[in-house]
Amino acid sequence: MQLRESIPDLSGATNWLHQEIRNEELEHGLPVLIHFWSVSCDSCKRNIPILNSVMEAHKGKIQVIAVHMPRSEKDKDLKQVIQQAQKYNIVQPIAIDDQYSLAHSFAVRTVPAYFLFDGEGQLRYKQTSGSARLLKKRIERFVD
Repeated sequence: MQLRESIPDLSGATNWLHQEIRNEELEHGLPVLIHFWSVSCDSCKRNIPILNSVMEAHKGKIQVIAVHMPRSEKDKDLKQVIQQAQKYNIVQPIAIDDQYSLAHSFAVRTVPAYFLFDGEGQLRYKQTSGSARLLKKRIERFVD
């Protein structure tokens, strides 16, 4: 994905946890963070508490959607995804991307990956790998 591109269609998700989200349901005017993760990704798990603190600090100012992108067949075990979501307190909607439709639309090859869209749905920042601390700074500048 290139900067200024619109949020890709989210309907390609295999399944949803917590709540299904469609593009037309995204709240106009609020930024959207979409983050890709996997149950077998240690870096993803280390970053989730940072994301949770950002979400809590900016509740009502940003919409967050998680996308579970399996890195192996074993990662496709939905029970394991649910268990890890509970363990790491991932309470936002989680798109299950077992067919890699969303990964393809967002051009994601590795996790974690983060996409920050403005209130008009245009991509303003993307990050693959790395610490969520940099992402946290970007989000804070964006929503404040």
